[in-house]
Amino acid sequence: MTDTRVAERPAVDAETFAQEIAPSYAPVVLRGQVADWPAVAAGRRGERALAEYVAGFAGGKPLEVLLGPPEIAGRFFYRDDMRGFNFTRQQVPLGALMGQLLHLAEEGAADPPAIYANAAAAPDHLPGWGEANQLDLPATGATPRVWIGNATRVATHYDASPNLAAVVAGRRRFTLFPPEQVANLYVGPLDRTLAGPPASMVDPDEPDLERYPRFAEALRHAQVAELGPGDMLFIPAIWWHHVRAFDRINVLVNYWWAYDTSATPFVAMVHALMSIRDLPPAEKQAWKAWFDHLVFGEDAARAGDHLPEHVRGVLGAPGKERTERIRAYLLGMLSARS
Repeated sequence: MTDTRVAERPAVDAETFAQEIAPSYAPVVLRGQVADWPAVAAGRRGERALAEYVAGFAGGKPLEVLLGPPEIAGRFFYRDDMRGFNFTRQQVPLGALMGQLLHLAEEGAADPPAIYANAAAAPDHLPGWGEANQLDLPATGATPRVWIGNATRVATHYDASPNLAAVVAGRRRFTLFPPEQVANLYVGPLDRTLAGPPASMVDPDEPDLERYPRFAEALRHAQVAELGPGDMLFIPAIWWHHVRAFDRINVLVNYWWAYDTSATPFVAMVHALMSIRDLPPAEKQAWKAWFDHLVFGEDAARAGDHLPEHVRGVLGAPGKERTERIRAYLLGMLSARS
């Protein structure tokens, strides 16, 4: 495993975050950023105090909980034959979830089942959480999402939006890989995923380098962040990350926010698999020139400047009007072809 550590800073104010951290494209640990949250204070008083504090926000919808048998050792993943997953999903009330986690913790079972409630939107599932534990950093429009479980491992994946992840209780290790390492991560199915985005097939804790030899190169570029209660990690969009929680009860809150909520780059890429990838090489190169000119080139945003503004259409400046125009154009084109 790499010894390269994610850059660290002490807690920052909103202005520093907005000007220096959010615009960057590198992960940063913010030590003690949420150390004054009541939830963090409850966790420091012990597992029972933490469980009772979190259960105090019951009253919302049940949470989706992933349940895995002891033999998966906390690693939620595909079954060996990849015809399904090594866990099941259940809808569990918050009070019952915290009660079961506390029971397992106090029982001290050596090999407990793996339990993980992931990405529970606080307003829906823990009403009042966001007001009691407020983020003092700008994450425009982001909903606090709560992650609760015991010692678990989340497969290496990416988020389409920038992410702020705050540890409330327990210890977590994030292993991060830059986006350009995608080919070395051996990405799993795009359309049959564990929980949304596609995941790497390699277990960073026990990599099989005979089966996945290029992963050795990915490890050369990996960065590790070790987080404790009150710490926060900024993860730029599209950075891959593997997450391991170590303790008997772990709680994390994260915030995803999108610069443009209408953006669907992953969908565009999947459509390109159908429409471009399998063309003859010369035609692919021709379309590459189009993409470079209109999408990836440094002057792409000015590709329509030679046209009068009122006829630039989908080549116009970004904004709600252009978004609606593009959506209508695509719907019309796809409907005609279907």
